[in-house]
Amino acid sequence: MKTLITQSGTQLATAIRNKTLRSREAVDAHIERVLQVNPRLNAMVRDRFDEARREADAADDFLKDNPAPADQPFFGVPCSIKECFALRGMPNTGGLVSRVGVEVTEDATAVARMRKAGAIPLGVTNISELCMWMESNNMVYGRTGNPYNPAHIVGGSSGGEAAIIAAGGAPFGLGSDIGGSIRMPAFFNGIFGHKPTGGLVPNTGQFPSEESGDVRYLATGPMARRCEDIWPLVNILAGPDGQDHSCLDWPLGDPTSVDLSSLKVYCIPHNGRVKVSQDVRYAQDRAARALEEAGANVVWTEIPELKHSFEIWSAMLKAAGGPTFKELMADGKPFHSGLEVLKMVTRRSEHTFPALGLAILESFTKLTPGRNRKFVEQGKALRQQLVDLLGTNGILLYPPYPTTAPRHNRPLFPPFNWVYTAILNVMELPVTQVPIGFGRSGLPSGIQVGAVHGNDHVTVAVAMELERQLGGWTLPVS
Repeated sequence: MKTLITQSGTQLATAIRNKTLRSREAVDAHIERVLQVNPRLNAMVRDRFDEARREADAADDFLKDNPAPADQPFFGVPCSIKECFALRGMPNTGGLVSRVGVEVTEDATAVARMRKAGAIPLGVTNISELCMWMESNNMVYGRTGNPYNPAHIVGGSSGGEAAIIAAGGAPFGLGSDIGGSIRMPAFFNGIFGHKPTGGLVPNTGQFPSEESGDVRYLATGPMARRCEDIWPLVNILAGPDGQDHSCLDWPLGDPTSVDLSSLKVYCIPHNGRVKVSQDVRYAQDRAARALEEAGANVVWTEIPELKHSFEIWSAMLKAAGGPTFKELMADGKPFHSGLEVLKMVTRRSEHTFPALGLAILESFTKLTPGRNRKFVEQGKALRQQLVDLLGTNGILLYPPYPTTAPRHNRPLFPPFNWVYTAILNVMELPVTQVPIGFGRSGLPSGIQVGAVHGNDHVTVAVAMELERQLGGWTLPVS
């Protein structure tokens, strides 16, 4: 089993296609691993193991008399899905108690595309409440623990997804990201995650979703234990679906065409407000040296405007419109923040403390429209500054968070360190999160690799080179 739960989805698919491995064997090995680790982690919150076994058996029966379909690159390969995506027959609460009992009858676009490519979902994974905090904890499913040390966080909101992949329960899965919700969990759990260029992948079929049709801050993307799965998954997921009107028909490049020796690598060590730990800086140093060895030109620089990352992100998100966080929490019912705080004190609230805090904070931002407009303009200027800096052959190496995975509840003090990832959402840049070894505490470390819009293939090419040189993901000791 250990061999199967460490291979990439591409390797498993090749073995199934060549009939040296049955789909049922691959599915059973990953189900066995989920059953082994999930009681300790609480990462997969609803399974569909019986359905997955039947789908695997059907795949094996098909292969008895037929070759694997050419248009299904992950034929018979198991995967996992973040709970906020609609997966037929599975819950889709978004971590909201009022949505308990909601089960969907139609797959989200990204889920449907993965299944059309032959992937077999094993179940859905835990999230933060309404996908808006960096701990995967809610009043529906509870809290998820890090597979390398369950006393530490897995990140949010795709934390359950990252944890089950890191623990060997799935070779790859599906996440979403509006403030770092793919990249922070990938970082904290030592796997790969890709936030595509804004508008590359449709977000149709998520709850909650970004409803404004003219902005592309929310991104749907793949997460995987091996980098070689990321680009095939991007190809599967990309392209308009006729429903998400923010989705654009971006042309896709080819990672194998990227000449690493022609790249200019801009290393930004911190955002000017919160410095990073020695562990995180060491990972960035290692990545820079590895790319230098590949022939790239490395430049260390700073961008003073990043000091205002939180203000820019929150102002641009607010300007995009759509329902407020408070309205989403209310779910169509009366909602009073003060009353909910009192309920929390008496342990009767259906909401987590970070969610209530965000709802209250949201009220204060309404009082300063002029300040919001100022930071929106600063954000637009920063976006152009990054585009001009990077050009077509530049990449960004930028920390994803100031430290490796904190202990549970620690991100509340201070609460805004996630802006290292969030700022790149409103820039709409493609970013690949790359695992790079471990910190002194034994928790994974890593780096964000960013590029200009449409250069997703460049960030993935760099990630593959860093994996080749520095090792990538390591199966945790269970």
